[in-house]
Amino acid sequence: MLTLVLCGGLAACKKYLDAKSDSKLSTLSTLNDLQALLDDNLRLNQSWDYAAEVSANDYYITDTDLAAIAKDGDRRMYTWEADRIFLDAGNSWQNGYRLVYYGNSVLEALDKINRDEANRLNYDNIKGQAYYFKGTALLQMSFVWAQAYDESTAKQQPGLPIRASSDFNVPSVRASLADTYQQVISDLKHAAALLNVAQVHVMRPGKAAAFAMLSRAYLSMNKYPEATLYADSALRLNSQLLDYNTLNGAAVNPFPEFKGEVLMSMVVPTPAILNQSTAKIANELYVQYKTGDLRKSILFKSNGNNTWAFKGNYSGTNSLFCGPAVDEMYLNRAEGYARAGKLNSALADLNNLMVKRWDKKVNYVAYNSNEPEMVIKWILEERRKELLMRGLRWVDIKRLNKLGANINLMRSMNTNIKTLKPNDLRFALPIPEVIISLSGMEQNP
Repeated sequence: MLTLVLCGGLAACKKYLDAKSDSKLSTLSTLNDLQALLDDNLRLNQSWDYAAEVSANDYYITDTDLAAIAKDGDRRMYTWEADRIFLDAGNSWQNGYRLVYYGNSVLEALDKINRDEANRLNYDNIKGQAYYFKGTALLQMSFVWAQAYDESTAKQQPGLPIRASSDFNVPSVRASLADTYQQVISDLKHAAALLNVAQVHVMRPGKAAAFAMLSRAYLSMNKYPEATLYADSALRLNSQLLDYNTLNGAAVNPFPEFKGEVLMSMVVPTPAILNQSTAKIANELYVQYKTGDLRKSILFKSNGNNTWAFKGNYSGTNSLFCGPAVDEMYLNRAEGYARAGKLNSALADLNNLMVKRWDKKVNYVAYNSNEPEMVIKWILEERRKELLMRGLRWVDIKRLNKLGANINLMRSMNTNIKTLKPNDLRFALPIPEVIISLSGMEQNP
């Protein structure tokens, strides 16, 4: 296995790289080779970052359970400590840049393969997948290791290293946040232009998934016209919502694996701190689900002591899902419409989603208002209830606090209270110390 550590030079990297046992990366010569690499499910579909979810506020952990967590870094992550969050090897930073490395390797190999009339569709689809993984990885990492995007300061704010090739000799230097997002947008636009509309499996990203990630990116930037546009583009390709009345709320995993509203299968390797037996849903969130809302029984299971565990993974397993999905796009488009004053369109999207979540035996009262602030409030409330445990709450808090939402986070532990105030510098997690040591890059303050 290739353990990717971005560092200042090849000599330093060799300390942390296996002897390139992934030798196949240097001998890619056919389109079949490249597709096989991109079909590495374990590394490209099931190794997405969990730091944003651990840091967010949709759950809590008892003092006893927190003390029992083996990973000291995860405990420190939970309480927003300023250092020693990540292991020196096998950490989230490495997993993210491995995706970038795979993407760069494929793109470089494609440059050596002739594109002709016979292979052009396959060639372009493979190229689109490489761009998708590159852009999505950089976006998801920016949610963790960069501050919230602000157009007025993005050129001065530190972003992430932009790895434009697979060459380890090229030093890693942090780009500005503006340049980081520009790279994300560029990669995802390339992906959207090249990808097939339909793939053989949701393990592979299709055009709708690329549109969805563009919408996610623009929403995180508080750029609502673009977020709306790309959510609409995704929904034009796939707008099919699950009717929760057809699901078995008593099932251990109520959602079908690889089906339903999933646009692209992306899964978080769920750590002990987020296990169902450990992470308990915040009571202030749980009580927001009204009588008739099927999500209250489908997303949660009772722990038997008046606490609740989350079981509503779109992965169809116990692993947390973090990929793009149809419901997210309805909410993205609804928020964009509402912020543009298109309240009828916003309410139509919100109600179309909610009626699919409502028990048919209980009368659904549609949301209806001509007050923009009220409609936006409803959309954001339903967004939190719909998309919890998907790695999105953390970046939502960051972007909304930039708009003055004043969301304070609080952890209670051993009678002590830990707080994270709006726009606190700790919303950008510390880069693993080993990366800083090897590269000389600027650490997050």
